[in-house]
Formats: sequence, structure tokens, C-alpha cells
Amino acid sequence: MSEGPLIQLKGVTKVYGQGATALQALKGVDLSITAGDFVAIMGPSGSGKSTAMNMLGCLDSPTTGEYLFNGVHVETLSRDQRALLRRRFLGFVFQGFNLLARTSAQENVELPLLYRGESAKARHAAATKALASVGLQGWEHHTPAELSGGQQQRVAIARAIVTEPAVLLADEPTGNLDTQRSREIMELLWGLNVDHGITVLMVTHEADMAAYAKRIVHFIDGVVDSDTRNPHPAGLHEAAGAPVAPAKLETA
Repeated sequence: MSEGPLIQLKGVTKVYGQGATALQALKGVDLSITAGDFVAIMGPSGSGKSTAMNMLGCLDSPTTGEYLFNGVHVETLSRDQRALLRRRFLGFVFQGFNLLARTSAQENVELPLLYRGESAKARHAAATKALASVGLQGWEHHTPAELSGGQQQRVAIARAIVTEPAVLLADEPTGNLDTQRSREIMELLWGLNVDHGITVLMVTHEADMAAYAKRIVHFIDGVVDSDTRNPHPAGLHEAAGAPVAPAKLETA
């Protein structure tokens, strides 16, 4: 591992289209994230937060600027090299779960390891461990239709962490869940961050979910409008058994 931040965006811009129809989604974003951080990315529709998340997940490339992951200039990598970086270091959780409908929880979680070429024995062991870590021991052979929304999102999280990624990117992970299930998922993400050291980057519209993060970054009109450190993440209250309350933020 190189010294310094795990992730850095330096003067990153992103322009879609050309000429009069060009849309500048990012307008010079600077962002630095250290290993082990838990960052909530917020902002209104069209603010650039989703574009930034795609950039961080190596799903898109900057028009100009630099993206460094562990000291490597991602913007210079080929498509195949970016895919390898995603496969080895990143895990993804989406609002819509994105599970294979007729496939068991076990098989859904094994899928990233299948793409890696892992043996059936290794895939099974790793998937069983990942499902147990998200509280789904005993549910391995159930299909998504046999699981609640919260359980489906737990399967999706197990699938994201089965490869033991350095970074977990979560795009509105509680968007399809009720309040209780949302809190359960946020407690799970908090535990993965604090107990397992996984860096968590989460896009959310919900302030009470963002309150679990150690840091909140707000995007407006393609730039970072504010970057605040949360001195009292809600996950600390959960760990202590106290009720969750949105934390007051202070400037980092």
C-alpha cells in the first residue's frame, strides 16, 4: 500500500456530449478519502453525486483531472485494467438489490468469485462466510422471492464483500426499505466499516441514514459544496444501545 489517501480526485471534470448539447456533470472536483473512512455523498438530483460515484467505482473516466486509487492513476488505465481494479478492490451495493431471481442466496453471493475463476469449494466457503457475516446463516438456499427486502439487501451486501474489497460503494442502499430495515442495513454497513476496516462510500438522499457516516460530502452543481466531519456517528449510538438521532455536523 502506498502512503497517503486511499482515494484522491484532483480537479476532476466530466462532460457528456459535445458543442451546444454538452452537459458538464462535474466541474473540478477535489476529494480525498483515507482508508477506513465512512463517507456519505449527498446532493440534489443533477448535483453530480452519482457521476462522482461512478467515477470512484471505475465505471466512468474523467474528461480532465486525476483519479488516484492507492497512488495509481486510474484515468490512465485501460478498460480491462479498470475492470480488474473493480474486481479486486471494490464492492458494489445498489438500491434495487440486482439479485438473480431464480438463483439462491448462496449462488448469488458466489457470482463474483465465479468471475474470478475460483474453485467451487472456495466459492462455497467464502459465500457461506459472507452470508453469516450479514446475519443470514441458514438462509443460503432461499431465492430472492423467499426473502424480505431487508434480507435481499443483506444478500447484496454479502455479494459485495465476498471478494474482501478495500472499498464498498453503496448507491442508495436503503432507498427501497422501510425505516426499521434501513436502520438494520446501516448498522450492518457501520459494522463492516468499524469492525472489518472496509472503506464505505455511500450515496443517499436521507439525512438520518447519512448520520451513520463519519463524514458527509455535499455536491451542488457539479462541485463539492461542503465536506463535514461527523463527530457523533449514529452507529456509535447503536453500538451503545441508545436510540439513533441525526448527528450535528461540524466542518472538517
